[in-house]
Amino acid sequence: MKKNPSKQKVIKAASSLFYQKGFSGTSVRDIADKASVNVSLISYYFKSKQGLLEYAVTQYYEAYLKRMEEVWDQMEEASNLERLKQLVFSIIQYKQEHHQFSCFIHRELSLDSVFVREMAVTYLAKENHLISNAFYQALKSYRGNVPEADFLLLQLKGMLITPYVMQNEWKDKVVGEYSHQAFVRKYVKTVHQWLDFLVAGKEGHTEGKTHGRTSNSRISPMKENP
Repeated sequence: MKKNPSKQKVIKAASSLFYQKGFSGTSVRDIADKASVNVSLISYYFKSKQGLLEYAVTQYYEAYLKRMEEVWDQMEEASNLERLKQLVFSIIQYKQEHHQFSCFIHRELSLDSVFVREMAVTYLAKENHLISNAFYQALKSYRGNVPEADFLLLQLKGMLITPYVMQNEWKDKVVGEYSHQAFVRKYVKTVHQWLDFLVAGKEGHTEGKTHGRTSNSRISPMKENP
């Protein structure tokens, strides 16, 4: 289904403002002004600022989970480690494509709110299931049952969110589309090397030479809308 350009323009403006000023610090008027639309248009499409947020989060996570599932299915013939590594690449790539909204969402997830609890019941549970399954399969195929597996999984999850909860650490290093692409390549390579050492027990393990990409993978153009 073709996306409504006016809706996407509003979502892009809201993403930028939520990132800069937070949800509470952003008014509907702010969003309308930045998107160059009438306030009534936002009310017509989304009813309220909360409605806009819910729509944007739903759009973000549905596309995100769909990409994760597609990558997992496409890599069916690969080893468990290579499937996990490509899943990691797809996660960082997607979050970086939607950098501002990714940072905003992870900031909100650090708070205990109704919004967070609703997210946990739906999208976060599915994300956790996909990542956990991929990690445990890869770890078990190389090392069998590992007593500290749950703690190691926690470390992997931390690496997947760190750039978006500590965005101030990267703000001077990631400016413009090219640097976003370079960040994805370099950061994913670092996570892959950690997985190589942890799972396969080898430094610089390069099975399939997929640090940051497979032969079918490419970095998509960077976007700011969710």
